[in-house]
Amino acid sequence: MASTLPHLFFLLTLTLTLATATTQKKTYIFRVDYQAKPSVFPTHAHWYASAAFNGAGSGEPLDLLHVYDTVFHGFSASLSADRAAELLRHPAVLAVFEDRRRRLHTTRSPQFLGLRTQLGLWSLSDYGSDVVVGILDTGVWPERRSFSDRNLGPVPSRWRGGCDSGSGFPATLCNKKLVGARFFSKGHDAAAGTSGGVNGTVEFMSPRDADGHGTHTASTAAGSISFDASMDGYAAGVAKGVAPKARVAAYKVCWKNSGCLDSDILAGFDRAVADGVDVISVSIGGGDGVASPYYLDPIAVGAYGAVKRGVFVATSAGNDGPTPMSVTNLAPWLTTVGAGTIDRTFPAYVVLGDGRRLAGVSLYSGKLLNRSMLPIVYPGRSGGLSASLCMENSLDPKLVGGKIVICDRGSSPRVAKGQVVKEAGGAGMVLANSASNGEGLVGDAHVLPACAVGADEGDALKSYVASATNPVATINFKGTVLGVKPAPVVASFSARGPNGLSPEVLKPDLVAPGVNILAAWTGATGPTGLESDRRRTEFNILSGTSMACPHVSGAAALLKSAHPNWSPAMIRSAMMTTATVADNRGGHVTDESTGRPASPFDFGAGHLNLGKAMDPGLVYDLGDADYVNYLCALGYDAKTIQVITHAPEACPARKPAIPDLNYPSISVTFDSGAGNQTRTVMRTVTNVGTTADAVYRNRLEMAAANGVVVTVRPRKLAFSAAARKRSFAVTVSAVAATTAPAYAYLVWSDGAHEVRSPIVVSWIQPM
Repeated sequence: MASTLPHLFFLLTLTLTLATATTQKKTYIFRVDYQAKPSVFPTHAHWYASAAFNGAGSGEPLDLLHVYDTVFHGFSASLSADRAAELLRHPAVLAVFEDRRRRLHTTRSPQFLGLRTQLGLWSLSDYGSDVVVGILDTGVWPERRSFSDRNLGPVPSRWRGGCDSGSGFPATLCNKKLVGARFFSKGHDAAAGTSGGVNGTVEFMSPRDADGHGTHTASTAAGSISFDASMDGYAAGVAKGVAPKARVAAYKVCWKNSGCLDSDILAGFDRAVADGVDVISVSIGGGDGVASPYYLDPIAVGAYGAVKRGVFVATSAGNDGPTPMSVTNLAPWLTTVGAGTIDRTFPAYVVLGDGRRLAGVSLYSGKLLNRSMLPIVYPGRSGGLSASLCMENSLDPKLVGGKIVICDRGSSPRVAKGQVVKEAGGAGMVLANSASNGEGLVGDAHVLPACAVGADEGDALKSYVASATNPVATINFKGTVLGVKPAPVVASFSARGPNGLSPEVLKPDLVAPGVNILAAWTGATGPTGLESDRRRTEFNILSGTSMACPHVSGAAALLKSAHPNWSPAMIRSAMMTTATVADNRGGHVTDESTGRPASPFDFGAGHLNLGKAMDPGLVYDLGDADYVNYLCALGYDAKTIQVITHAPEACPARKPAIPDLNYPSISVTFDSGAGNQTRTVMRTVTNVGTTADAVYRNRLEMAAANGVVVTVRPRKLAFSAAARKRSFAVTVSAVAATTAPAYAYLVWSDGAHEVRSPIVVSWIQPM
């Protein structure tokens, strides 16, 4: 990698130059050396718009969309490719990248995380009071009870944010709970080729949420207490965010049906940090399955500027699991969150004519089938692939009318398949997982009687339909069931490691509740999000790493309130080293897709456990210098590093080692197929316990040895008031040639605290 990085900017220039055959405009984001601004210009915006920056002879004016001046210095503009290539040659321009579209990673969970009223972290943090959580998402529906400011004190005096008024959203809708609401559409508008923005019949040119995703994530992180909450009777109870007294600032950077543009996301980061947020929650990620280098990833670059200023940033891991190396948001300054289940489910059963019951899940709340046995049909037997998937206009009403229809999962939204069945005259639907989905199930608020079943149950159902003379079935719905075991389980859709950019940094970092999560919902669309769905609900139940991410954001708000001097890395460390790897049966957390024990590639350090994170004992801290050394270790040159870090940085004469980044997890790589290899990595821990004079001793728990030997030196760490930091070395030896990953856990204990770190050993092909 080191040999190719010096050519980065040449390659960017070449890419742009090759595109000059067209004059079509696109949006580009320019990273500028802020120190190069001549003093004659009062602001960077004046400089960017001037002839001094553009060139006096330029025939195309620079139409600025966003000007960035907090977490990132530069601008975005709609330009032709040849004009972008011309600007790249400006001596102050460090980098340019084309705007890309990202996608969203779409009551009981706080208790499942170990939070208890008037006890522990909730009480000691005053429920996150006065911490501001910034939500970069689709906006907010402010009238929901989750954003009531009842019993909240004044807005913190340090808060510098405000509310943008717009379509259906007067600035007066903000209050002591919803302290900020802004929207960013210029990148979206440029990409759509419109002058007036998005279609006002399906969207709002304001912070108002037409999609629902942003309202859901915001209330998950920091929603106020709402009594008698439910989604049409499901998950009834008291709904509250993880940090119910924290303040919410909504930054609308994503738009219904059209996703999220990098230029708008970066503007959201820039504004949120300038406004004074303490935590940023980003349930957004790449949609192309390819991880971009950090210097070409505006989420990574924007988050770096935030973390550098002490702002904790949580991101979703993505929903492309259980495929290996599917995890996104890989930068080590991000906290990357996968999804797990909680101990609540919404069972439904497909009862067959031969008496068998096939277990599934559903959130259907309409008119029931009343246990009536109806004909059941699988259109995929004769209608081809599109019919098996119940794609639009694929079903023959003569075949499916009045019947329960089996639809295969994939290619279109789950709830949209039910709409297709309904429009074709079907009476109900069974949604069957494919082998790639396995047994992982999520509930949906279907528009007709329907439930989802796993791959095995789906195969059994199809076999029954194929073999029975007159196959019939019905669907029974059982409402809400609590106390489900085992839980947590790693959701099959949750994206998995290893890290595709830097396997020496384990991602995801941890998992949190992300399956069937109840939270507030928009008033602009029904619970399915389909335009044809005319139902309206105050709360909705959704699944995805999008739902897991705000649990960690809310947790960070609680920890920030309880420990205001902790850095973002210390907060992440507290969550990771206290995460649980055991389920509520006392066994190891399992992987939903296989039923086998989950590995650190599936769940990172484990499942979030806020009952212990308040007092972790020891933490692994990281600062700006550590991240710079990490980038140097990757082989980035000074100019490339400046694209990320904002300021010029010099790498040390001796190249740092990537595995020595002081991360709470340890990942070591060996050359594939070779034995007798050894790696030693260093770590430093800081004692944050109430007892300054503490002695920690280590133990190793080997989960999968596979010819690997791990040793730790020294065996104990002694802390005092004068020595709150101690370092240790972990040596990993591969004594045999193998390709199977090996896992272990390093635990430091003083008798009161258990500071747990996963150790992952993997083999890669040598370069």
